[in-house]
Amino acid sequence: MLTVTQEEAPLLKDLMPWSVAPLRIGRDWPLAPDSPSLKARWDAFVRAEGAAREALFRPSRARTLRTAVAQLPGHPAGTGPLASASGPCAEPVRILHGPFDEQWLIADHRLIDVARPELWRVAGPEQLFLVEQGYVPEGSGPALLATALIPDGRSPAGRPGRILPLYRRPGGREPNLAPGLADFLQRTYGREIPAEHLLTWALAAARPGPEGVRVPLPADPDIWAHGVELGHRILWLHLRTGERPKLPGGRRPYVRAALPANPTELLYDRDEETLHIGDGRIAPVPAEAWDFHVSGVRVLELWFARRTQLAEPGELGAIGPRAWPQERTSELLELITILALLAELRSRQEELTAAAEADPLGTKALRRAGVLPVPEASRRPASVLDHHEEGPGGQFALL
Repeated sequence: MLTVTQEEAPLLKDLMPWSVAPLRIGRDWPLAPDSPSLKARWDAFVRAEGAAREALFRPSRARTLRTAVAQLPGHPAGTGPLASASGPCAEPVRILHGPFDEQWLIADHRLIDVARPELWRVAGPEQLFLVEQGYVPEGSGPALLATALIPDGRSPAGRPGRILPLYRRPGGREPNLAPGLADFLQRTYGREIPAEHLLTWALAAARPGPEGVRVPLPADPDIWAHGVELGHRILWLHLRTGERPKLPGGRRPYVRAALPANPTELLYDRDEETLHIGDGRIAPVPAEAWDFHVSGVRVLELWFARRTQLAEPGELGAIGPRAWPQERTSELLELITILALLAELRSRQEELTAAAEADPLGTKALRRAGVLPVPEASRRPASVLDHHEEGPGGQFALL
């Protein structure tokens, strides 16, 4: 149960007022851990005709073979009915599919039930996204995930959260902050407050709750500075950019016995700190990495299950690598490392949150400063279209 002080912490959706609901892809086959599988699935799809193509597609209320939709912003693909589609696959793009799981998606709007085009319009090198995780009572793990990729926003358990872009316009323009918030924090802390600092603070200090993620703000500038620094470390681990993270020598996981070609079982030996994948073994794997949960779900088990539980034979989702790729093992070793390093920061995060809640800037202070309540216009996407977007059937969309 939240304390009175925690209840007074502002909701993230008030500090970053524009948020977007999760994507709904609607079918599993346009999403895969590797790009070549998607291109092979598309080739099989366009080779089929008539009823066979419709069965492979798996129509929904939102999408059929005759649905006409606009292109995804920034990703040219056909806009004619899929019933007559031919030619190569639209280029797959990397997305964040739930916690710490980067996968590939065919960037074709005709395949996705609800794609949230407003997210695709503001994506780019300068953009970052926070993703609220579903609230699970007594659950452990982070309340927020950060990514530079388009996130689908799905939560492994519990009620899905929201996707919060850091900027409302492409090119890192117009921070998605409550009007007046940056000025209020700058006066309070006596330093400039870039939008990314609020994002990193939230990564370090946020708490999940039944009403949404709450972000306690400290009155002490030194606590704020410490939290921003800690949040930058967390952000670096979430983004996986630049230098690859490493555990100290002697604690780095290695493949001790080769993984089988088609693994089906994942087990953990806590005494030996060993991950058993069929006859394969990876060690050492810290218990903190194995026990890392998001929304009540163990991350390593979910990651493995999504790569070993294929669709029924004859379905497009069954098209994939014939054997476990070496790159997948490298991704698993990196994921173990990231989870272990994030787990090491949990105690520092808990101390930070407690310090912020002991002397907070709560919702009352934000109301007195005129930051809250947030104007409704700030909760709506900005009008960002400064170029033509191809709509259904090759027509141009205007916004």
